[in-house]
Amino acid sequence: MMRFPIFFLFMFFLLAGHSEYSQARPFRIIGYFAGPLQRVDSIDVEKLTHLIFCFGDFKEGDFWIRNEEDSLIIQRMIGMKKRQPQLKVILSLGGWGGCQFCSAGFSNAAGRKKFAQSIRAISQHFQTDGIDLDWEYPAIAGVPGYHYEAADREHFTELLKVIRLYNPPPFEISFAAGGFTKYIDSSIDWISILPYTDFINIMSYDLVHGYSTSSGHHTPLFSTDRQTESTDHAVKSLIRKGVPRDKLIIGAAFYGRYFAIQEGAPVGLYQPGRFDHSFSYRNAKDSIGIQQGFIQYWDTAAQAPYAIHLKRRLLATYDNEESVLRKTDYALKEQLGGMMFWQLMDDQCREGLLAVIERRVNQHQKKRP
Repeated sequence: MMRFPIFFLFMFFLLAGHSEYSQARPFRIIGYFAGPLQRVDSIDVEKLTHLIFCFGDFKEGDFWIRNEEDSLIIQRMIGMKKRQPQLKVILSLGGWGGCQFCSAGFSNAAGRKKFAQSIRAISQHFQTDGIDLDWEYPAIAGVPGYHYEAADREHFTELLKVIRLYNPPPFEISFAAGGFTKYIDSSIDWISILPYTDFINIMSYDLVHGYSTSSGHHTPLFSTDRQTESTDHAVKSLIRKGVPRDKLIIGAAFYGRYFAIQEGAPVGLYQPGRFDHSFSYRNAKDSIGIQQGFIQYWDTAAQAPYAIHLKRRLLATYDNEESVLRKTDYALKEQLGGMMFWQLMDDQCREGLLAVIERRVNQHQKKRP
């Protein structure tokens, strides 16, 4: 009779259990919320699996909630579990501009341990379900003037490891990952972070960002012959690096970006220009409507909309119902872990883009045997 060491038997049953869990895991619909207390009750929480509070601070080496209103927001979010018992309420650190001291603070074991312990304390206090790290960015330039170094890549892995040590399952750990090539190739040691990460929120938006010197799609589903960066490009890159599909969450943009096109250039995609300002999807009719002088287009290669205003020399790049529907179909077809979006305050309160995602997911699940 063949004998197996106890260790290998343990690993077999562990992996078998993990495989069964992964297959049974529901498709995640994850919404970030960065808004005032009076808007919390308007969240259509029944359509979400995860609700992420934005943002806590990194202060004196600890995770901090900024003020009394933010504390009340978190408490209100926890109370929404009465409406949606399976809801996970996650606290988030950082955001653009919110991780100025992360590189230095997480550069040593003592700092990482202190932070992990503070997450445990504050999560136990509020009875929240996890942490989402939005460090923009480890090991590469993010906000101009913010410190970063190559060692951030290793330190990020060690940070996740110690967070998991002090916050065991079912506490969930995720992070917001840049959807562009330089981040994917340089910021994260993807294989090393997998044991400590439940899912990865790909920021497949701002791919043409506020410092770009030309226009383009900021949140396309597919690459084009003029723009490599896209949702599909990020997903395929991460799969090649060994990240399991069910840990990948793709992002939709519930906001758009205007780019002012340089004088003398045609008003359109891939033209010299600069970022001008943003607009919310809930205001799209007033922001990029025909009545406002915009001409709306659909890019079949990118599977993304855009609009131009010839007189004002503006290009608008955004997600709409059709592009979000196609992103949801893509995530389901590719057997990814789910969809997330930035952010709830930019959506319509009812029958907005969140509703598009949830309806398509429900339709897909009803078809499954």
